Formats: sequence, C-alpha cells, structure tokens
Amino acid sequence: MTALLRKTLISALFCILAAGNAMASEVLMPFVLAFKTTGDVSAVAGDVKGKLTGAGFEVVGEYSPYDGAHIIGVTNDALKGHAAKSERGGYGAVQRVAITKNGDEIEVIFTNPVYMAAAYRMASDLADVRAALDGALGAEMDYGSEKNLTAEDLRKYHYTVMMEYFDDPSELAEYDSYDEAVKAVEDSLAAGLGATAKVWRVDIPGKNETVFGVALKGKDADDCSGDEFVMSRVDKSSPRSTAHLPYEILVTDGDVEALYARFRIAINWPHLPMVASETGGTFVKIMCSPDAIEEGLMQAAGEEPNRSTGLPGRLRKTSAPACGRGFFSSIIHPPCIYRPADRTVP
Repeated sequence: MTALLRKTLISALFCILAAGNAMASEVLMPFVLAFKTTGDVSAVAGDVKGKLTGAGFEVVGEYSPYDGAHIIGVTNDALKGHAAKSERGGYGAVQRVAITKNGDEIEVIFTNPVYMAAAYRMASDLADVRAALDGALGAEMDYGSEKNLTAEDLRKYHYTVMMEYFDDPSELAEYDSYDEAVKAVEDSLAAGLGATAKVWRVDIPGKNETVFGVALKGKDADDCSGDEFVMSRVDKSSPRSTAHLPYEILVTDGDVEALYARFRIAINWPHLPMVASETGGTFVKIMCSPDAIEEGLMQAAGEEPNRSTGLPGRLRKTSAPACGRGFFSSIIHPPCIYRPADRTVP
C-alpha cells in the first residue's frame, strides 16, 4: 500500500468517526413542527393524510381525543422493518402526526423518529423515516425539550431518581400464547374496558409482537387517566405536543405490557418541572395519573385489577418496605415495582 493511499484511507476513517460522534452528540427534540395554517382541523387532517399516503405512509388509525385536536398514526415498511430488528421495537413502529387548534392557528406536528428511536432503544436511528416525514409534511423546527438530550442520554433516560426507565414497563397481563393475548386485548378494547378504545393495531413482521394505540377516554372529566385530563394540565407551551397521544399496549408472545406512565409522559416533556412553571404545566398536577393510566390499560389488556393494590390479581408486590406511586410520592419513597410471582426483584 502506497503512503498516499494509506493517508487517504486514514483520513476517510477519521471523517467517518467524526460524523458518528457528531450524530451521537446531537441534541434531539421529541417533536417536529411541520407547518402552521388556518382553517378547520378536520379539513387540514384530510390534507395531511393525503400528503402522508402520497409519500408512501400507511394511515393505521386516527382519533380526536378532545375538541381541536386530531391525531393520525402512520407506519410504513421501513418502520415495521426497524421494529422487527429491535427488542420491544413495536413501540417505535408507529409515528404520530397531530393537528391541533392553538389560538387562531392550526399546528401540524409529528413525533421525531430519531428521538423516539433513541428513547425506545431501537436498533436503528430511524433517520430514513425522519427524512420521509420531512419530505411529506415539511419541518419548520424541532422542539419540546430544554434538557439538551442526545441519543446516548435518551437510551438511558429516566425523569429523576427512583423513576422508571424504558425497561421498567407496566406488566399488564400474561397469557399462554401470543394469539390468546392479542385476542384478549382486542376484545377488551372493543368492549371499552377501562374507558379505553382501540385507535390502531400494527403487527410486527417476523415475530409474535403487536402494538396497539389506545385512547384513554376517562370515565368522566375528573378521571386522572383521561387523555384530556393529562394534556390540559401539562401541554401548555406552544407549539402544542399533542402527538404525545395515544398510549401504547405492546403484546410480545403471551406478555402484555405498556410503558410506565412516569416514563411515557416524561420522555415527551423531559424539562417539565415537578411543582411550578411559567406556563402552569407541572407534573404535580397529574400525580394521580400514572396509577389511573396503568389501571385503565390493565383492563384494556383483559386483566381485572386487584382493588386492594390497583394491580392485576396474578401480580404481586415486591417486599420493598415503602414505595411511592404517582409522580410526587416516588420522590419520597422508591416506586413500587411489580413483577410476576415467579420473578424476583433485583
């Protein structure tokens, strides 16, 4: 090998390494503002769906969680392929697009696939999906966090001490087979158990895994699990972060789980303060919500909660001497970690 060729190869290697380091250190945001417009939310939603399908995306479901908000779930072969290669990758198989009336304007936003890929520890960074969404809808700006989180930060993210990570999900139910688990969720959502409804279902190719998008309607306006209850108390900044919704239920083989709400909510508002903020949005205002969301999703998984603990009958509490539930109490006491009876807590 000539000296010139060796120098050329070394220079190329340094360029590749530098590019990789730059991507790893890039600050990521959970949401992307595609554009703002005026008019009617439903008409804008129709236009947005046309742009998405024209760019090769499949609309897998949509719903309006409250007045002035409409959410569309989209996937494509690339997203499903990336999900298939990732452990619990179903969480990243659907990207969410929201159309929200905010004052006199309508905001069209979508989840940032690169941010979500890191938060959900996927095998790919989903940069190709981000490029496709940018091409379909535009991208005026990324927003939604003041924490300067990189992909490396997000892969090990939790809101604060004693709160859950990505791999500390709510274990909702357990069945003898994948087919039995999927049927239980389908039947429970169709029956509206836990004041829930199915928004979408996507089966991950090549594995026994399915992700459901789940609307949490709430039994009434004061139900802490309700989509509107949560969003009206935390989503105060502009642009809005409506694409936080809906929640997911993930079926893998016979196991049914959901991301615990303290992780699932915080990953989309990592900078939101616990007690006081300029906008008025705080986590203390939804301190009742994590338990209520978990209970609603348990019922949507076909499991009847144990009313004495708020847990499914087949799950038991660990031997931890004191534990806190909800956003605020877990600062004082460690969160209760619940595991199937045949598992021990590390």
